[in-house]
Amino acid sequence: MAPSLRLLLLFMLLLNDTSSIPNSAPKRSYDMMQGVDCVGCVLVVSVVEQLAQIHNSTVKEALERLCNYLPDKLQLQGICFLIAELYGPSIIKLLESKFNADVVCHSIHLCKQKAGQPLCHVYNLPKVEWNEAIKKSERVATTQILKNMDRLPGICSLPLLKKLCAKIKSFIKRHLPYEDFDGDKFSIFPTLRGYDWRGKDCNDGDASVYPGRRPDNWDAHGDSNCNGIWGVDPKDGIPYEQKFCNGTQPKGIILLGDSAGAHFHIPPEWITASKLSVEAFSNLPEAFANELDWPQFSSTTGFLRSTIGGWTDSLYLRLQRRNRCNHRDYQSISKNGGSSGNIMDLVKSMARNQQVDQPAVVFYELIGNDVCNGYPDTVEHMTRPEEMRSNALQTLHYLNSRLPRGSHVILIGLADGRFLWDNLHNQYYPLGQLNKDITYEQLYTFLSCLQINPCNGWMSSNGTLRNLTSARAAQLSNVLKEIAKSQKYTNFDIFYLDFPLKEIAEEWHKLGGEPWQLIEAVDGFHPNQIAGALGSRFLWEKINREWPHVFGKVNPSNDAIAVLFKGQGGH
Repeated sequence: MAPSLRLLLLFMLLLNDTSSIPNSAPKRSYDMMQGVDCVGCVLVVSVVEQLAQIHNSTVKEALERLCNYLPDKLQLQGICFLIAELYGPSIIKLLESKFNADVVCHSIHLCKQKAGQPLCHVYNLPKVEWNEAIKKSERVATTQILKNMDRLPGICSLPLLKKLCAKIKSFIKRHLPYEDFDGDKFSIFPTLRGYDWRGKDCNDGDASVYPGRRPDNWDAHGDSNCNGIWGVDPKDGIPYEQKFCNGTQPKGIILLGDSAGAHFHIPPEWITASKLSVEAFSNLPEAFANELDWPQFSSTTGFLRSTIGGWTDSLYLRLQRRNRCNHRDYQSISKNGGSSGNIMDLVKSMARNQQVDQPAVVFYELIGNDVCNGYPDTVEHMTRPEEMRSNALQTLHYLNSRLPRGSHVILIGLADGRFLWDNLHNQYYPLGQLNKDITYEQLYTFLSCLQINPCNGWMSSNGTLRNLTSARAAQLSNVLKEIAKSQKYTNFDIFYLDFPLKEIAEEWHKLGGEPWQLIEAVDGFHPNQIAGALGSRFLWEKINREWPHVFGKVNPSNDAIAVLFKGQGGH
């Protein structure tokens, strides 16, 4: 039952680094999934308890309310009710007996205290002695679960549930692995690494047609590069692509990034009892299919108006407005857990052909995972400067073999993650806002105890450790800075920029905001939609001041393109 429960809880979990678990560490993977089960259980039980509190209902009614909120599109309602049949009565009995979520989840063994390990809890410990509370609650839980097992033997063997169980297994296989990339293919569908991630294909039946290629015969007879500009001007017989785009130096935007670049986001509404509704979960299927990332709103390749707060302002949109011939030429080659050590696994899915494609502006933006990990001895598992240099040079060598001449590569340094603790630790976590009982400090400590903290070095109460982590991040940034100064490549020039966290915070302060409002509320780790929009503007302006040739000049034919081709087929 635990895997099904994990599926139900996935949208509530902090999965930033689960995709970067080393294959050589199966025990680590197993321990992490146990920790994920525990966090998920505590979150769901807390939400159910708060729903009962807000709606003045019984716990049973609150559990049913939560299941009814979930979209039936992915069979999540069925999964929820299925799990509720087994665990629900125990949760109801325990909550009605005034046990908190920590006690409940230890009682039903989704949270476990290992021998010699500290007790992991997010709430304050109960007034009665912990072991006594667990022993008492286990008696309630065990009795109830045994009754359920007698009543529901072999759940997935029941005729009514066979198809549902098969669908659950199929869904897990299709949507939960994070390792599969569809090569360098473009798509006519948004999710599952489709056009949310790279420009929309305009002719799915012809592999030679895709965004970013140089036009075939100036696109006199068809749109070979999907930028929406094609055909011949009947007045003079000149193809529109030639008339409007020739000599304007078209180029695309490519991001090599991590979860921050992919824009990892869990909507706070999903774990805030007062905001739970059918509408709050309406985007859950798409979020699942995009690995809980929202690249369509991101700071580098975003192209849609944000529906998750803030506003969308991206480098791609600015480049597209500067030259409409760049329409749809974006690629987010980014992934949760991306680091300098595994970026080569990602970059091979980049679509660029030196012979037939336009140049590109590539952003190498890995702002945290080289120093962030969930290991107790976190410093030992951080990337060392010599490793960073070797990894980055390997990636740059590959880029030189794939990028067309005239491209540009911009290396972005690591963030200074002390910003997280300094601005969040005493704020109430979304789950703790109703009863003022969980702060980010408590969340960070809970995740570290379970060994699933996405960044033990920065999401920590240990000031010395936070400083050591930032010192290592600065060392790795200096490696990238030195590479940008010393290395020369045939097909691109190379530059370095610091990650502009300080500038983002200063600009947000000028707008009347507080620093903590720039961080994702649910994971307490990633830059959020506002931070991304402000960051893209800063980088755009900085690059145009320092290296104006990177983005090129404004296309004088932009207005004519807009009049003749309107939205150029949209995105």
